[in-house]
Amino acid sequence: MSSNPTPNEILSELTQAAEKQWQALQNPAVPVIYVGHATCGRAAGSQETIDGFKDALEEKGLEAEIITVGCLGHCYAEPLVTIHYPGFPPLMYQKVGAGEARVLVNSFIQGGEDPCFEYLLGALEPNDTFPTLMDYPRYLYEKRVIMDQCGLIDPHSLDHYLAVGGYQSLAKVLEKGDKWVVEEIKSAHLRGRGGAGFPAGIKWDIARQAEKTPKVVICNGDEGDPGAYMDRTLMESNPHQVLEGLAIAALAIGASRAVLYIRAEYPLAVSTIEQAIAAAKECNLLGDRILGTDFSLEVSVFQGSGAFVCGEETALIQSIQGNRGMPRYRPPYPAVEGLDGLPTVINNVKTLSTVPAIVRKGSHWFRNIGTEKTPGTAIFSVVGDVEYAGLVEVPMGVSLEHLIFEVCGGIKDGKPFKAVQIGGPSGGCLPESELSTPIDFDSLRQAGAMMGSGGMVVMNDETCMVEVARYFIDFTQHESCGKCTFCRVGTRHLLEILKGLTKGEGSDDDIAELQTLGEEIIKGSLCSLGKTAPNPVLTTLRFFKDEYLAHYREHRCPALMCRDLIAYYIDLETCARGCDACVACCPTEAIFTTSNRKKAIDQEKCVKCGECVYACPPEYDAVRKVSPPEMVPDQGIKPLDKEEEENNE
Repeated sequence: MSSNPTPNEILSELTQAAEKQWQALQNPAVPVIYVGHATCGRAAGSQETIDGFKDALEEKGLEAEIITVGCLGHCYAEPLVTIHYPGFPPLMYQKVGAGEARVLVNSFIQGGEDPCFEYLLGALEPNDTFPTLMDYPRYLYEKRVIMDQCGLIDPHSLDHYLAVGGYQSLAKVLEKGDKWVVEEIKSAHLRGRGGAGFPAGIKWDIARQAEKTPKVVICNGDEGDPGAYMDRTLMESNPHQVLEGLAIAALAIGASRAVLYIRAEYPLAVSTIEQAIAAAKECNLLGDRILGTDFSLEVSVFQGSGAFVCGEETALIQSIQGNRGMPRYRPPYPAVEGLDGLPTVINNVKTLSTVPAIVRKGSHWFRNIGTEKTPGTAIFSVVGDVEYAGLVEVPMGVSLEHLIFEVCGGIKDGKPFKAVQIGGPSGGCLPESELSTPIDFDSLRQAGAMMGSGGMVVMNDETCMVEVARYFIDFTQHESCGKCTFCRVGTRHLLEILKGLTKGEGSDDDIAELQTLGEEIIKGSLCSLGKTAPNPVLTTLRFFKDEYLAHYREHRCPALMCRDLIAYYIDLETCARGCDACVACCPTEAIFTTSNRKKAIDQEKCVKCGECVYACPPEYDAVRKVSPPEMVPDQGIKPLDKEEEENNE
């Protein structure tokens, strides 16, 4: 190394040892077992999987290395395990519990004779023996820019990140300078992935040109949408990528302080990020005089208390300053006057995670992905009634239909598609007729939905759209900070009307009120939470108005979902004489034995939990659900009297 080494030379010194370690893992002398151990893996039992491998290896006296990795995005298949056995390509296995771990040790790791095809998902590399993951649509149609290393590297190892090119972008920016990187991000047309879609490069440029100093960068990791976990996964699975993007943003605007705002409900993300910060500081990738330059950056973590409104950047700033998280009127925008009155850039986790790839591969490369107005990729957490739920990264511009049916395998159990709710609790619900809508900020907004932070809930034909609207309004009403009357009071009125409709109460005037009030809330609210809160109501009214009408005009829930408008009964034609499967599961003892030893439901006692549906053996399938409740037929049945019960015994 020269006497005055460049950032790239210093980084190269760090990377050499990491690459040797990485190469050893690619050509292992002993089996290497990678276990997905992010939050989704842990929820599925990955700790038991790890213990199962350890116990089985110890019993057999076998040597193997176990490495925990982050989330690959295929949450439907957790716990996921990849085994790299010498002489074999890396093989990925799905739903590996402690029992399957023991089988894999006995059959495969002990001698490599049986690779256990019954648990195999696919090989990670092309080969002549095993199907590869790229043979599956779930992998083939994805375009991984941000998540390309998630689930493949150890998030607690700085060496792993360095070995796959980590921090090279930061070194490059340290040599090329702040003006260059701002122009590069502007040229890439990178739009903020937090929901608003504001161009990140323009925001950086505004802050960079602000005269006031010092300046601050904040990473917004306050992911509050129900069912959304993209940011959490990125922080748990590849924390150094987030930190590298954060450092580049700080360098671009001339900031010396950076804050990661992460909600306290994400303890694993918090601890992973904190560990990564410490490791990066130890190697002079953060802290004082980064990689031998004059650029210094102090990074800290602030744990938010979970208020949904703190996803809005001015409310987030209030929270960090120790105040109640409430939005303020803009301008001035945070890029000019933000945290403690200083110029502050706030970027989402996904936005910052995209930056290193743009710097490394160039803005032209990035613009070739996605659409002209929205280049790059989008990450969605696809949940609900979809076959392959999990995180999906696809190019901007693909259609909703492609994402749901090609990438995610369509609707579970072959049931009909009904709607998709996009953009978190304030997103819109789109029907089948809108499935051709391209996924990008502008197209979704025109369709009545929005990108949001990337939450997506897929629903089948058993979902009541009135109940869906009530559920999301209930969430946003509770999360309203209370500052704006339209949001605070208006959403409560919406909620009360929707509650009545799910009980069969309401009128044509209520429908008109929902529409008018929803539009007024949008106009009269200050922040995006209030401005978007009515979206679930307005879009379900627009696309599913017949369901609303059925609820109060016919006292009927077409999807058979609203508890006050349904009833269960047992079809005596198919009910098996003497079968008691449904009796034990009923929490209110509403199921009784009839005089011919079949079963029936006491409607007075039934709480409509539906447990009897699942308890009834499929070969009988005797439990029926109807709406309105008056549709329960008079079967002329009665419970056994005491004498009959004694005779039956």
